Amino acid sequence: MSNPEDGYSAYFTVDTSEVLLVALYLRDRAGLRGVGLPSLPPVIPAVRAVDRYRLARSGEATVLRVEWEAWWHGLVAHRISAAVLPVPPLFEALDGMESLKSLLRAHFGAAMDWAEERCAEYALHAGARGADSMEDLLARLVQERELELGRAAHRFTLQVIELPLGVRRAWWVEPDKLLMCQDLFDDEQAFRSYVEPVIRMLA
Repeated sequence: MSNPEDGYSAYFTVDTSEVLLVALYLRDRAGLRGVGLPSLPPVIPAVRAVDRYRLARSGEATVLRVEWEAWWHGLVAHRISAAVLPVPPLFEALDGMESLKSLLRAHFGAAMDWAEERCAEYALHAGARGADSMEDLLARLVQERELELGRAAHRFTLQVIELPLGVRRAWWVEPDKLLMCQDLFDDEQAFRSYVEPVIRMLA
């Protein structure tokens, strides 16, 4: 939809995120489970974990968990499109997170290749269904809510970040983000079941 400043109530952005893809790759590479808020399922295709016994024995797994959760919190707390990808040689975006930086340094090429492949797949997937199709459905959901309320919706923005996750669902990160399995939109009923409650809260 158009920007709220153009007279519309809601403004949506729908995309994937290379930075979040790299973060999720590292999470699964380190064998970290149930970390971060929201705690997302493993990515697909699956990423093979490093030797978890070695990490556990060295105590590095605990440090990695703390550092990864801090990084993830910082990423999802701000506008995703403004997130900075850690790049060599210094990986400044991970300053103060030396274990995580070490993990990325060891697997940077593989992480970037994997994330770039997922971005390319996402572009094909989104293009096949129509570039504006999700925005159109989101607009319809707002209109339906306005009819229920008998008034215009409150002005709001909503970022939808689609990711290759093994579970078809969405996670609302208050106040303005939905992290979503990129296959969820293919099932409109399931899509509505996760998105309509968020529209109700925001509108």
